[in-house]
Amino acid sequence: MSQQRQKILILYLGNSALDSRVKGWTLYDGTGQEAHTTGDSDTPPYATGLDALLDGWRAIQFPQLIPPYPGMEYTTSFQMYEFIFEKLETIDG
Repeated sequence: MSQQRQKILILYLGNSALDSRVKGWTLYDGTGQEAHTTGDSDTPPYATGLDALLDGWRAIQFPQLIPPYPGMEYTTSFQMYEFIFEKLETIDG
């Protein structure tokens, strides 16, 4: 019997626009067919978030746009422009 499983793609973009360049990424495969770890590739799976949409990924979360606090413009923290995508794939179960 066929079952659907979810794959999650997290892309960190250069700014809040989907067509900006990917700066960081991670992929979680709920189908169990691929095993990825952080830093397992030097090349992002897509050049931009828009490229992921064109390949069938669905955007399920956009980043919250938060202005920097005064004096905090140059501190190191989390990646601000995190986009989360999903793709449903059918597997034989």
